[in-house]
Amino acid sequence: MIIRHYEEKDKENVRFICLNSEGACKMTPDERHFILTTYCDYFIEKEGRNCFVAVDGEDKAIAYILCAENFDNYKKDFLAEYPGRLDENLSVWGGNAREMSTVSARLQEKHKKNFPAHLHIDVIPESHRQGIGHQLVDTLCAHLKEKGICGVMLTVGGQNLRGQAFYKKYGFEHIETDGDDVAFGLRLLG
Repeated sequence: MIIRHYEEKDKENVRFICLNSEGACKMTPDERHFILTTYCDYFIEKEGRNCFVAVDGEDKAIAYILCAENFDNYKKDFLAEYPGRLDENLSVWGGNAREMSTVSARLQEKHKKNFPAHLHIDVIPESHRQGIGHQLVDTLCAHLKEKGICGVMLTVGGQNLRGQAFYKKYGFEHIETDGDDVAFGLRLLG
């Protein structure tokens, strides 16, 4: 297993991992479109320089870590294009998809001063518990430190206890819980 920068050739594998990191995807086509638009495509299309993949011996992505390094830039660029990719009448999980995509990063905005970068990480199930997530976070954190970025954060679902345990063990601090979103942050510079 090797970790390297994301490349355009990784796009379909990264999108597959995004939808199948908890097992075979059981989402509707609309839900898949929402997830990819909101949590994947912006990062690989606009901030690929801040994204890394773990690849197997055949150079196929089996895990990724995606990152927006500056929340204000992310918000400006994301809002300019990505919610518009969702049909204005599209409803997912009982809410308007466009609206849900624009508020999906409310905790990142609230804590952007101390944690200007935010990440998304996923590993395909057959590669869980092999230290890949830890190595991906190490790689991203080293990259962000080199860029002088003071902190990185993420949100995880309240029911995702395995994910929460991983971030706590790594050294992320619990910042806030808002509804079903649990925010964790890691300070990178003194």
